[in-house]
Amino acid sequence: MSEECNHNCGSCGKECGERDLHEKLNEKSSVKKVIGVVSGKGGVGKTLVTALLTAAMQKKRYRAAVLDADITGPSIPKIFGVSEERATGTENTLFPVCTSSGIQLMSMNFLLPDATDPVIWRGPIIAGAVKQFWTDVIWDSVDFMFVDMPPGTGDVPLTVFQSIAIDGILIVASPQELVSLIVEKAVKMANMMHIPVLGLIENMSYVRCPHCNEQIKLFGESNIGHIASDYNLPVLAHIPIDPALATACDTGSIEQYDSSSFLSEAAASIEKLLS
Repeated sequence: MSEECNHNCGSCGKECGERDLHEKLNEKSSVKKVIGVVSGKGGVGKTLVTALLTAAMQKKRYRAAVLDADITGPSIPKIFGVSEERATGTENTLFPVCTSSGIQLMSMNFLLPDATDPVIWRGPIIAGAVKQFWTDVIWDSVDFMFVDMPPGTGDVPLTVFQSIAIDGILIVASPQELVSLIVEKAVKMANMMHIPVLGLIENMSYVRCPHCNEQIKLFGESNIGHIASDYNLPVLAHIPIDPALATACDTGSIEQYDSSSFLSEAAASIEKLLS
């Protein structure tokens, strides 16, 4: 971007991809790498993947954090077992809530009087809140920050891509044929915004038979490999349907769940960002 940019898009003749609209991180914060976790539609497990990967990096002795950009449907506090916590701060700054293992979290639910209160805001206000989670929160020496984004390609993903210096995104999908079209939309949006796609992660890939350990593919054969091939992207993980994982989410004990059997490649790929 030109140093003459005044952040007034109406006066600029450049394409969005040429503009640097990144907001400055708070001067008291330190964040090395930022990974967006996106999905083209809801219900495919984006927040689950965010939580699992954040916990995995924390177990590797990195300092991990989550910026919950799903302002109207935040579930990060619940999955980490801190839904009763509230954020503290000063007049101009906020401090993230920390989990039992030290993961730093910021979510809209930490700012509401009651976690069940709805956030009935229009797009620009929601986008502004996401920016404030980046500029006003004091993030303490974070190695990897994961941004849990709402589904789709609307205001908030666009705001995140333009306002925060994203190092790469992970796209979450499920095996159904319908999802493949939505995944392609997310890939194309990332390309248009010049954001690297680190890879694809498939959730609900299979369930293991408790008797013979065979993988049962409830949704049939996956289509994610075809999409990965078309766009030259790696498939970094196939996450199973696991009752123990569902229980960990419901009880807020996701940090204790062992995901190494299916998330090791994804964690290694993210770790390489620091090299």
